[in-house]
Amino acid sequence: MHTVVERELELRLILSPERGVPVPARLTYRTDDPYAVHITFHINSEYPVNWTFARELLVEGVFRPCGHGDVRVWPTKVDGRSVVLMALSSPDGDALLEAPSAPVSAWLERTLRVVPPGTEGEQLGIDDALDQLLAQ
Repeated sequence: MHTVVERELELRLILSPERGVPVPARLTYRTDDPYAVHITFHINSEYPVNWTFARELLVEGVFRPCGHGDVRVWPTKVDGRSVVLMALSSPDGDALLEAPSAPVSAWLERTLRVVPPGTEGEQLGIDDALDQLLAQ
């Protein structure tokens, strides 16, 4: 049986230094995909936008700037509030999203209790599958 850890929260899509729009989002972590986090953005379109990237990237990004290429994450303060910024880049365009640090950190802590760092491979059952294959 697989465990799912979810959290609904409102992010802000940063359009300019003075302007942002709210974006409802869902953070999802699944033990059957233990290295990844999934973020679903509910924007004004027919279908939600889904992003998947390394859980480790988000864990580190809460504390210090990290990532390169398609996903970059870093902590900062905006109007005295602690936030996590996520810069996402794809062939369809770029987005800068702001998430409140406390709920993101609390959700990440829940994922780390379910699957502690370094134990992700155990969730995949690779050793069991290899043992079965070699036993034949």
